Amino acid sequence: MASAAAQAGHDDGTRDPFGTRLARAMGERGPLCVGIDPHPGLLADWSLPDTAAGVERFALTMVEAMAGNVALVKPQVALFERHGSAGIAALERTLAACADASLLSLADAKRGDIGSTMAAYADAWLADGSPLAADAVTLSPYLGFGSLRPALDLAARTGRGVFVLGLTSNPEGASVQHVGGAASVARSIVEATAAENAGATPFGSTGLVIGATVGPALGELGIDLAASHAPILAPGLGAQGATGADLRAVFGSVWNQLVPTSSRDILRHGPTVAALRDATARVQEDLRS
Repeated sequence: MASAAAQAGHDDGTRDPFGTRLARAMGERGPLCVGIDPHPGLLADWSLPDTAAGVERFALTMVEAMAGNVALVKPQVALFERHGSAGIAALERTLAACADASLLSLADAKRGDIGSTMAAYADAWLADGSPLAADAVTLSPYLGFGSLRPALDLAARTGRGVFVLGLTSNPEGASVQHVGGAASVARSIVEATAAENAGATPFGSTGLVIGATVGPALGELGIDLAASHAPILAPGLGAQGATGADLRAVFGSVWNQLVPTSSRDILRHGPTVAALRDATARVQEDLRS
């Protein structure tokens, strides 16, 4: 399954920046990101036990089905963590399988803290040699964007990336993210992200998470996503109600930056690899139309 799109390494041990590798993968395979979300209900639908072993079988099946077919996969860390150390071990093996299959991985961990604690989170998810190292990790900036500096700097050194929560579509998010109106918290995060990505083409390695169903909020808050030069992870496609046409309406001006994310709408078609691939192909076709 090896592909030039996702290969990270050079002879000297370095790797291309995550933004470069993601752009290649999107060009080869389309922009879709598929979640690896082993919810108890989905495990039952797949006739798998709600155990670490069931989670691992679910996840490795997804890696097999998605390798060579999508730009990125996004394991939901919490659904591995709920099984304790055995679940974390399953996640480690899932991330290793992604690397072996040249499939870019985004650990959906939403970490955020300060000082040495943030540095420790960065080491876990972004350091070479860590068993949990992914190609990128999601981060929460709500202790201040500057608190993410250890992760931002380590990602830059190791050729990995981060996706920072910017404007989410959950109803509770507005109580924090919309505060400030024209000088909203969300806008400040997008502008800080733009500073991290300055000069990068086609986009940088500091991405944004912007909900697929945010509707008019981007315009109302004066947020300029094009200026961010960020890959934009847009969860909400499929089961959460967003269609390809909806994404075009919200993100049409930054379509080349968009990484639409679908999880349950594809996962419900398991457990066979063929059915998962067929469902993925249908979603990709919707994005092209």
